[in-house]
Amino acid sequence: MALVTAVRRLAQVSLRECSRRRTAVSCGAWLTAGRSLTSGTQPLRSDKVTVNFINRDGEKITVKGSPGDSLLDVVVNEDLDFDGFGACEGTLACSTCHLIFEEETFKKLGPVTDEEMDMLDLAYGLTETSRLGCQICLTKSLDGMVVRVPESVADIRQTKDGSS
Repeated sequence: MALVTAVRRLAQVSLRECSRRRTAVSCGAWLTAGRSLTSGTQPLRSDKVTVNFINRDGEKITVKGSPGDSLLDVVVNEDLDFDGFGACEGTLACSTCHLIFEEETFKKLGPVTDEEMDMLDLAYGLTETSRLGCQICLTKSLDGMVVRVPESVADIRQTKDGSS
């Protein structure tokens, strides 16, 4: 019983953290999708998840994040230099955290919300496997995934001549 209580507390803390980051919808879905806190299914773990980013120059950058962190959190926490990435800090007010996923990984991601679709409509280089990094929370099933940063970004903070 103590284990169930501990897992519930962990889930509540994780949900509050996701809410603070304004990604509660996708993180909450991650915490509850296919997992019962009281049944014999896998408990939440703190193991790190490996993410392989392919930056705009084609360079592969491998980092680790914690389950429940969004991909935007990973980029910020690891201080990755993706110019203009995450301008709205995960509030679903821009498309600067647009990422392109491999087909296999894309199928593992949760559903796209209407709000995310609206923002993806503004993204440059949109593909069938595009998602916003602020809406994708890490799970162990995503360990080792490869995501590509598009060649350009739609950043409303820049003027028409490209200056800030």
